Amino acid sequence: MHFEDLRYYGRQVIDWVADYLEHIEQWPVLSQVQPGEVRAKLPKSAPQEPEPFEAILGDLTEIILPGLTHWQSPNFFAYFPANHSWPSILGDLVSSGLGVQGMMWATSPACTELESHVLDWLADLLGLPEQFKSASTGGGVIQDSASSATLCAIVAARERATAGQANRSGVRAPLVAYASTEAHSSVEKGIRIAGLGSDNLRRIEVDRQFAMRPDHLEAAIAEDRAAGRIPTIVCATVGTTSCTAMDPLTEIGTICRRHGVWLHVDAALAGTAAICPEFRHFQQGVELADSYCFNPHKWMFTNFDCDCFYVADRNALVAALGIWPEYLSNPASQSGAVIDYRDWQVPLGRRFRALKLWFVLRSFGVRGIQEKIRQHVAWAQELAEWVRQDPRFELAAPVPLNLVCFRLRAGDEANQRLLNALNRSGKLYLNHTRLDGKFTLRLCVGQTSTQRHHVQRAWELIQSFAEDALR
Repeated sequence: MHFEDLRYYGRQVIDWVADYLEHIEQWPVLSQVQPGEVRAKLPKSAPQEPEPFEAILGDLTEIILPGLTHWQSPNFFAYFPANHSWPSILGDLVSSGLGVQGMMWATSPACTELESHVLDWLADLLGLPEQFKSASTGGGVIQDSASSATLCAIVAARERATAGQANRSGVRAPLVAYASTEAHSSVEKGIRIAGLGSDNLRRIEVDRQFAMRPDHLEAAIAEDRAAGRIPTIVCATVGTTSCTAMDPLTEIGTICRRHGVWLHVDAALAGTAAICPEFRHFQQGVELADSYCFNPHKWMFTNFDCDCFYVADRNALVAALGIWPEYLSNPASQSGAVIDYRDWQVPLGRRFRALKLWFVLRSFGVRGIQEKIRQHVAWAQELAEWVRQDPRFELAAPVPLNLVCFRLRAGDEANQRLLNALNRSGKLYLNHTRLDGKFTLRLCVGQTSTQRHHVQRAWELIQSFAEDALR
């Protein structure tokens, strides 16, 4: 490696990224390319000889950028955000530069200890119970996504329900999982991967606020027990993907405790809001959970991928996922005095993700993060009021935080036309869901660079395009 090249071109790359972010609003938010268009511009085979780095940066601008949907645009309002910030970018750069493999404490002690410490910080900031901290019976670990966290929770619950039998001889007894009809699709994927099977996932009905009904959960567990099946895990959601509905954790957790069922809480987006004390009531009852996760890579200005996954009993997780071959044995692990995060996740290897989270927490400070969250929530609430005041539209769900679900009263076809026109314009990007069976538009305020005028302009565009959609 030529270190002078790293310095010289590294500065160029940082400048390129800074220029991109500074001028990101010049690009259509949703990529306008057609299928196959990007590949058609690429050579059919890899280059035989080295190419100038300037040529690579040139193609990055000319070929790759037009084929991207610009998630960091302040006009990106689709899905949930996957935002970042300059401290996170630089933290990720340092992680890449160090290139450590943090599978065990022994392979890079600082990688493990910083992660444990930062996740303890976050447990305090979110108001999580003491059992989720590393000095207690449980602790936190950074997963790549909430999908992986849910899978790990399911596997741990499976092993607890079968006293370790499933790891030894496979799933034999019918193990049953429960989630609301609004729960994320990753629950069913995790159920499949863990060997429980989709037929053993009970979808529990929701109330008028789209939250899980505890009475229906209780009835489903009782029915399964009576039929000789084994209730294994309940996946509750704080902030569902479609409309940020809040499952009642206290009632659900009480049922789980009574029946000895693992409770996993998925707070992928909404968990970040708990950094503000006034929003913590949405997580009331989390002390009854066996596991919990949220995604700093959604709403806490930290690059994808970064999910914080907590367990109340680390031994249950390690028993489910730990394997100890001789080639990984070392005195530190054998002493029992350290955490080996390889036993807390599906893959063996792991990146130094804690660095970017550490950079963000120190660069923003708690107050800086709280300020951004409060602004996003306030602007979403203002948008919801604008929707209420326009007789052509209606709110489709409550607006507890920063997601507004709305639709034209004219029906599905008009709403589909409105969404298509908005996204084709390139001026903003929304997506849709279905609530009560009706086509519904979603607008989530959460990008790092989004300001009130972006939200106001989005509403003006929605109102303008609505005229054509209603014709």
